[in-house]
Amino acid sequence: MSETVKTLLLVDGSSYLYRAFFAGGETMSITLPDGTVQKTGAIRIMINMMNSLRKEVPADYVACVFDAKGPTFRDAIYPQYKAHRDPMPDDLRSQIAPIHEVVRHLGWTVLDVPGVEADDVIGTLAVTAANQGIEVIVSSGDKDLAQLVNERITIIDTMNGKRRDLAGVQAEFGIPAHLMLDYQNLVGDTVDNVPGVPKVGPKTAVKWLLEYGSLQAVVDNADKIGGVVGENLRKTLDWLPTGRSLLTIKTDCDLKDWLPDLPAMDSIAVGAEDTGALVTFYEKYGFKGLAKSLSGASADAGTPAAAPKAGKAKASAPGLFDEAEPAAAAPAPRASNLAYDTILTWEMFDTWLAKLEAAELVALDTETTSLDEMRAEIVGISFSVEPGQAAYIPVSHRYPDAPEQLNREEVLAKLKPWLENPKALKLGQHMKYDRHVFANHGIEVQGYAHDTMLQSYVLEVHMPHGLSSLADRHLGRSGITYEDLCGKGANQIPFDQVDIAKAAEYSCEDSDQTLDVHRVLWPQLQANDKLKFIYELEIASSETLYRIERNGVLIDAPTLAKQSHELGQRILQLETEAYEIAGQPFNLSSPKQLGEIFFDKLGMPVVKKTATGARSTDEEVLEKLAEDYPLPAKLLEHRGLAKLKGTYTDKLAQLALPSDGRVHTHYAQAVAVTGRLSSNDPNLQNIPIRTAEGRRVREAFVAPAGSVIASADYSQIELRIMAHISDDAALLKAFHDGLDVHRATAAEVFGVPVDQVSSEQRRYAKVINFGLIYGMSAFGLARNLGIDNTAAKNYIARYFERYPGVKTYMETTRELAKSQGYVETVFGRRLQLAGIKTAKGAQLAGLERAAINAPMQGTAADLIKLSMNKVQQVLDAEKRATKMIMQVHDELVFEVPDHEVEWLKTEIPRLMAGVADLKVPLLAEVGVGPNWDKAH
Repeated sequence: MSETVKTLLLVDGSSYLYRAFFAGGETMSITLPDGTVQKTGAIRIMINMMNSLRKEVPADYVACVFDAKGPTFRDAIYPQYKAHRDPMPDDLRSQIAPIHEVVRHLGWTVLDVPGVEADDVIGTLAVTAANQGIEVIVSSGDKDLAQLVNERITIIDTMNGKRRDLAGVQAEFGIPAHLMLDYQNLVGDTVDNVPGVPKVGPKTAVKWLLEYGSLQAVVDNADKIGGVVGENLRKTLDWLPTGRSLLTIKTDCDLKDWLPDLPAMDSIAVGAEDTGALVTFYEKYGFKGLAKSLSGASADAGTPAAAPKAGKAKASAPGLFDEAEPAAAAPAPRASNLAYDTILTWEMFDTWLAKLEAAELVALDTETTSLDEMRAEIVGISFSVEPGQAAYIPVSHRYPDAPEQLNREEVLAKLKPWLENPKALKLGQHMKYDRHVFANHGIEVQGYAHDTMLQSYVLEVHMPHGLSSLADRHLGRSGITYEDLCGKGANQIPFDQVDIAKAAEYSCEDSDQTLDVHRVLWPQLQANDKLKFIYELEIASSETLYRIERNGVLIDAPTLAKQSHELGQRILQLETEAYEIAGQPFNLSSPKQLGEIFFDKLGMPVVKKTATGARSTDEEVLEKLAEDYPLPAKLLEHRGLAKLKGTYTDKLAQLALPSDGRVHTHYAQAVAVTGRLSSNDPNLQNIPIRTAEGRRVREAFVAPAGSVIASADYSQIELRIMAHISDDAALLKAFHDGLDVHRATAAEVFGVPVDQVSSEQRRYAKVINFGLIYGMSAFGLARNLGIDNTAAKNYIARYFERYPGVKTYMETTRELAKSQGYVETVFGRRLQLAGIKTAKGAQLAGLERAAINAPMQGTAADLIKLSMNKVQQVLDAEKRATKMIMQVHDELVFEVPDHEVEWLKTEIPRLMAGVADLKVPLLAEVGVGPNWDKAH
């Protein structure tokens, strides 16, 4: 039996600090016994962020890393490093020491190492662990950490659900992760005041790196690169090594004084909470709800979302912060009047079935064997029909001496008529998961009227949506956690081994709390027609997404298997050849061993050194040495093939369900604040379609014999939404006249007739059109187009002269967002902008850009949901054999029998265009092919 892979969870504590502060942590305060006024908001939010993350990402080793006071080695290299950053706000600085203290009490190792940055400590721990086969998860919003990403190291951003693994980096930046440092070196880092090559923006950097393969190769070919950017590159060649030393994350920090056991990870093994210290701390800083919860006096007012139940993610996304205390009107926690039944006899079952059939609304929950909703089996079911009353039916607990339980098949057969009755209204927390679980047992649940997770998502998108968190802030109730029942880490037991009495209390509590939370949130939705509409859209979308997930998409597994086999054989061959050249076996991923073999044994020249003076063997060095030596060339080929195999050809086939050969992705609704969907296992949103590898992946999504794949995609949807919400006459006219909007913009900006617009002018106009939607500044436009700032300012000024409605929209939206703290989509979805009322400088500018763009992204998300719901209704009503199998960004993907292709080509665009009456026509375009790639 193979050893369980361990996990290291690292938190970029400095990133968390600022996020906690600007997400509202600058507002709360308390007067301490000595009369000092202490800000506490960031402390409070940080507690919730850390707890939420730890429960969302189970790990064996944990550390929270902060920047230490004082200069670092980078300041010695370049005195202007971070010179233009605003000083830390005093109100945040005063909260740092308490935050360090409470994070330690919560069971985390806290590190702040002088002379280096938090990123360097994270990089050292991540690489040290990854080299031992440990999976590493780094939680940070800092994109610079992407240079660390490899097969073992993944960066997650809990604020937006972004996952920067190998595929995620490729999709986001357009280059593989091993080129991220080269990319950063070229574009520079304005936040840290590290110059790159002037006028070289992301597009140029990606173009060069994909064309030449590495920064060193770009440098070697600098004389061949023309234009202003080529001249700028040649002028910057002497600076690039210094810039690289500033941007390179150290992975060899000396941490012996802090973690003497390294490279062993035992000194940062996950620790238990120090309950006594936490109670004292919480009382000192005024967190009475937290203190009472730990001391057992009453329910906790702020513990973040509990860990997912076995087989059921109680929250779709980790949240940022909970409210400081429950609302004053929230009901008091109940402790003595709960009536929870465990159903072990048919007599009691019949009694409860009668209650279910008589109830107006029933909260329903399942306990299962797996987090995989397509494979999960029922262990038990709970119901709640009124506050304080719930029951649990255990059907598959399998521990020694477990009491006799009712037969699962008989229980489900007796429940099936009620479960499938659309008039018997039901309520759930993440009800889509439970629908899948029942479907695995042959039951198609009908009558799901409400979902508390979606209620929270619509009402309070910026908050956590897990049941535990909802109960905390809306009811003042806390409950049993999954870890309380099953333990943690390697010792965690599956739910079917949990004692039935404990499982009953846990599951009944969930159903009871779900019903209670609904009674608080539903009246708020009923009182706001726009939010009620969005909630009803989300409920309908949950039904449609269930259908899409259930359908799945067929995967061409034999082809992928053949490719993986061929890649595997070549990888083994390369290892053997590398050993022969080196004259010994060695770890192909070990920089230390590579350095010894390259420079000491084989006498290769040292191309460059790391910031600490070590001989570098990074990707750039390998590529340079490969020009003259066979071993580096073998290693480069080995790495490239291993990444291709591990990321694509192996995993995709493994994700297919054996019973049908299809991949059934999971769509998460309650993640993105804009309303966009996210998907995982596999993540369909991040397939890198700019590359041949990405297109190859899409080719594996195929149709069965007698069918084709069809893709229906909204055309220029966000520009059309901009025309609608800005009410700009020229933009409206361009769309109504069916013009190429980029060509029309070019004609307006450059003052030429539409038919005389050059391809270069159209390209500039396209960048302006999309750039302004995303709040691009003149500086950003200049970098994107490779022009000077004055020219960029002139282009923007001319754009706003021609499209004054757009300028008015942007100015009005900025002011509205700052005054009310949120913006809305066309349909009324509320998009929160936490911290915008008090933000300043770069923080404010970023939030204002988000305020301008969010209504367009959010409206586009609403439109694609309206479309997929409408299309599914028509497919059902007309009993079509066509299946909707994916929803990706603004695209719907179908599996279409040959005899329905012509119908689909006509009807789907018509349906998608007709879901909303905007001031401009909506346009959807359809492509058809044997696989997803060929359908474009």
